[in-house]
Amino acid sequence: MNGNSLGVVLSPGGLPGAERSEGERSEPQRSAAPGKAGADSVTRVRPDPEVVAKAKRRTYTAEYKQRILQEAEVAATTRGGLGALLRREGLYSSLLTYWRRERAHGILEALTPQKRGPKSKRNPMEEEVQKLRRQNARLSEDLRKAHIIIDVQKKVAALLGNPIPDQDPEEKS
Repeated sequence: MNGNSLGVVLSPGGLPGAERSEGERSEPQRSAAPGKAGADSVTRVRPDPEVVAKAKRRTYTAEYKQRILQEAEVAATTRGGLGALLRREGLYSSLLTYWRRERAHGILEALTPQKRGPKSKRNPMEEEVQKLRRQNARLSEDLRKAHIIIDVQKKVAALLGNPIPDQDPEEKS
């Protein structure tokens, strides 16, 4: 019985099975030396299965695309090199095909990420015109009110016996 008089079977770490810490229980022991064939699959790091609430579309810069295309050309000369590159970068082979086609047509502008969605139908000049029209209408209304007030002041001054002479705006200047 493992040299223990109480009959408790010790775990590989030397602690009884019931007294292991939480970290020891959930993670297998890892070492630099490769283990058995069955233990190899257990010690592999698994990807996080959690899915984010809202997926975000990846965008790639032109420099990144050109670098990956160059690396793909070099990796294609070795067996399995291209697949390793795609796995490492998390890319699909269809992206390489698309990027190669763009490069072949010499469309450097197309290699830069494009804004998705419909194009803006707003014209900045039209917005400025609308703003100026609203401002013109407001000022015209203020001028109309000012003329009414001036006319009332003239009538009140005339009733009080101190008439205000009418002046032409062109005569002032």
